[in-house]
Amino acid sequence: MEKIILNISGMHCASCAGNIEGALKKALGIASARVNFAAEKAYIEFDPLKLKVADLIAIVGKSGYKAYLPGASLDTEKELREKEVKSLKIKFIASAVLSAILMYISMGPCLGLAVHKIVMDNMALVQFLLATGVLFCGYQFFTRGFLTIIKSHVANMDTLVALGVGSAYLYSLFVSIAVWSGNKSFGMQDLYYEVAAFLITFILLGRYLEAITKRKTSEAIKRLWNLRPKTARVIRQGREEEISIEDLIVGDVVVVKPGQRIPVDGKVIEGYSSVDESMVTGESIPVEKTINDSVIAGTINKSGAFKFKAARVGKETTLAQIIKLVEEAQGSKAPVQELADKIAGIFVPAVIIIALGAFFSWLLLGKSFIFALSVFITVLIIACPCTLGLATPTAVMVGTGKAAENGIIIKDAASLQVAHEIKAIIFDKTGTLTVGKPKLTDLASYTLKEEEILKLAASLEKASEHILADPIVSAAQARGIILTKISQFESISGKGITGRAGDTEILLGNRRLMQDRKIDLKIAESDLGRLENEGKTVMLLAQDNKLIGLIAVRDTVKEFARATVDKLKGTGKEVIMITGDNNRTAQAIAREVGIQAVLAEVLPKDKVDEIKKLQSKGLKVAFVGDGINDAPALTQADLGIAIGTGTDVAVESGDIILIKDDLRDVAMAIDLSAYAMKKIKQNLFWAFFYNTIGIPVAAGILYPFTGFLLNPMIAGAAMAFSSVSVVSNSLFMRGYKKKLIKVSG
Repeated sequence: MEKIILNISGMHCASCAGNIEGALKKALGIASARVNFAAEKAYIEFDPLKLKVADLIAIVGKSGYKAYLPGASLDTEKELREKEVKSLKIKFIASAVLSAILMYISMGPCLGLAVHKIVMDNMALVQFLLATGVLFCGYQFFTRGFLTIIKSHVANMDTLVALGVGSAYLYSLFVSIAVWSGNKSFGMQDLYYEVAAFLITFILLGRYLEAITKRKTSEAIKRLWNLRPKTARVIRQGREEEISIEDLIVGDVVVVKPGQRIPVDGKVIEGYSSVDESMVTGESIPVEKTINDSVIAGTINKSGAFKFKAARVGKETTLAQIIKLVEEAQGSKAPVQELADKIAGIFVPAVIIIALGAFFSWLLLGKSFIFALSVFITVLIIACPCTLGLATPTAVMVGTGKAAENGIIIKDAASLQVAHEIKAIIFDKTGTLTVGKPKLTDLASYTLKEEEILKLAASLEKASEHILADPIVSAAQARGIILTKISQFESISGKGITGRAGDTEILLGNRRLMQDRKIDLKIAESDLGRLENEGKTVMLLAQDNKLIGLIAVRDTVKEFARATVDKLKGTGKEVIMITGDNNRTAQAIAREVGIQAVLAEVLPKDKVDEIKKLQSKGLKVAFVGDGINDAPALTQADLGIAIGTGTDVAVESGDIILIKDDLRDVAMAIDLSAYAMKKIKQNLFWAFFYNTIGIPVAAGILYPFTGFLLNPMIAGAAMAFSSVSVVSNSLFMRGYKKKLIKVSG
């Protein structure tokens, strides 16, 4: 199966998206199809052996819409959106001017305003010409509204507009012809041209404002794409030359100077600098780069010049992978959207039935044709499935975009929804709550100076391949200690190491090694007990069979681990730590980060069972791990959060990927999910509330009791602004930066 994204133009409501989606799903060879009305994109998975891209575009075309592949650059798509906004603006201004003139001449005489005699003598003709001009500005409502019925046998929002406006216009034309024919039964008061004109004007205004606000929902993607420079300086055949970024190939040596953006992913081969990676990772502090360090496309070189070898280019770069994940997330559907989609699918035909029912009901109750026609038009116009179609996807687009700006990749809308429902959060220990690399924490001397103890231990470990050798040797080097040459080095499995420094024998190991050599440990007993209770690995150092000191190492807790755990517990989450490490070490780490529930000595394959136990209690469980060794646990959890993944973003198993190695982002992802869901629920409430109240009022339900009948022009204005209000509510999420969780380490 192959995945593809198509841009769709011509959609103006949720029914449009549903029509396209239905047509695609019926085609043989299409595994799945999702159409996002807010993003104006179709996300299709298809069998390339049965269908070609041209076939997919043709299917969309037969439904009455235009599909095309995204442009090679974002500029192409931006130009198309700008063109649409500009076109709608021109059409709105033209229709507004014509409608204003029409309103003046039709209402002016009643208000005592001067109207030229020629106009008064040809009132029906002038109104007809002005209204026709307005309808020409909104011709697409008629072509799209009726073409979808002809081509796909379904109606959409444009159909409602075409029926409502068309009814007012055609009735007015009928009255005009009667007046021109000398029929005295009709007069100027029977003309509805201004209603038809203003309905088109209001709807064009709504579409114009909607186009502007919808364009803003995808700004996160645009900003990410803009991080990529268009050219790069490479060294080829011994010469430095500037080439297009599309011409870069793996293995090219790229030259980056201060202030320039890094064009593709790679590894530094010459030079030293600090790089601002904030636009990709959200981390504000520049990262130092030297030989063999990785660099990420889109980041900014701050100080020195350096050369690097291109490792990933084009669609393979970290930046491209992030953009792809965000685009897919923005096109996905949250479970909460399913109800809105089902309603939108039957909404338009239901509205037409209600409008016709109201029309004939009022006629049967003895009301005039004009009265019944007014009700019919008002019901058709006020009904707005756009709000239902925009409620969820706009919030998902802004929410996932805002997350991406802060180094949090939410893979789909379902993950965005489930994150705020999490009740229990399980943290893996090593590499997640802790740094994952042992560090020298304690040094005790019983005879010599501490530096001498470290010197002897590091000299021995220098010849060792033990996992704990590195932190000891690194600590000695950091202090500028010159190591001693060791002879007769020997590693004693499970116990320690020995060797000779000059004429003395040196031993470094655990209790068992010292006990085998009958070395007295009384002087170190209190230190041993304290350090072991703190979960540290203690190594005893002896010289010529006499204990002279000890060294302790331990994996250190990450900077914001305690603050993040406290934040999560403060929001009512149950926080658990799981590890394959021994219980004593696990408990020590847990105490340090503030976790009471600890699952220690758990094998990787058993982590899944522990998650299932919690799920069997009815809890929604999130698992936070490094995303590599914890793939089964990340998959089993209701929400898998892969942390500290760096440039391996696209291959991790998590539902949410944290690019930075910052535990605060776990809390932020959950908080952002809750905020996005709040916006979605607000949007859906207003969408349902608007239609639940608006349609009965438009049908005249209040008229028998209050004499109130909704004017079609007011209905048009309300419909136009309802979808704008929903999109605007979602856009408020762009200010989420002000709500960033503040936790101190």
